[in-house]
Amino acid sequence: MMRIQPWSFGLAAWGCVACSPIPTAGSTDASLPAPPSLPQPPIYETLALPSATVHWVTIPDPVRYPVRVAVADTLTPVEAMADGVCGTEGCAVALNAGFFDPNNGLTTSAVVINGELEANPRQNPRLMDNPDLASYLDQILNRSEFRRYTCDGWPRYAISFHQDPAPVGCLLAESVGAGPQLLPHSTAIAEGFLDPATGRDAIGSQATNARSALGLTADGAIVLVMVAQVPGVSPSGLSLPDLATLMAERGVVQALNLDGGSSSTLRVDGITHYGRLNSAGEWVQRPVKSILWVSSQPAVMP
Repeated sequence: MMRIQPWSFGLAAWGCVACSPIPTAGSTDASLPAPPSLPQPPIYETLALPSATVHWVTIPDPVRYPVRVAVADTLTPVEAMADGVCGTEGCAVALNAGFFDPNNGLTTSAVVINGELEANPRQNPRLMDNPDLASYLDQILNRSEFRRYTCDGWPRYAISFHQDPAPVGCLLAESVGAGPQLLPHSTAIAEGFLDPATGRDAIGSQATNARSALGLTADGAIVLVMVAQVPGVSPSGLSLPDLATLMAERGVVQALNLDGGSSSTLRVDGITHYGRLNSAGEWVQRPVKSILWVSSQPAVMP
């Protein structure tokens, strides 16, 4: 069963788009842009790089096209999960999100929906009882996440560490963990992805690979990014530092890495794009635990 956060808007929520961001310790967030006279749907484009095809979706109006979270009880393809949550109205976009263990199908990222913890990495014994991860466990359990708050009835998005409290006057409506943060600076060492002392690089951050990421821009837009490998080009994809540079060059001020590699999958207007190629040059279609999704229909405003 997939779980989603229902979305509704009141007059107070409409007024929040002009609010300034509320900072929290160890986190970043962004205020929402002033609403245009008409809803602005997500904008999809592709960037052709020598070693990667970058699928880039900009959500300029995340009030009327909110970015939501869904999680499945069992590993599910992105397109199937999108069809399940969007129904007949369809998803404008859906992107793979948090980390999980493909061996047991359990999450290694926290997921909150409707204010409740729906996927808890502490319930994954292969994470909690793994002696190789024992020294990193505190860092793993406090990794970064994408959040949507309701602040006095107003929506606000943020990238924050898992254990950071919500700002005063705000409730955590939805979140999905991943990491590390790419912008404004890398948190890979702080979150236990990188350890220079041991040579640890848990997600191959310095190598080229398929990637997925989310970003917040200075004007309040949200971007969803999927980096696909290029057939016939080896190695292909992007490293996390190169992805951070690309996102900064395109106006992103805060960015969060999502699960990548074989998980990288983006569905846009009913078409699914995969990120990872296998040794035979075929696209890898890997089921995932959670997604970020945006409806093709704008939220109804009063």
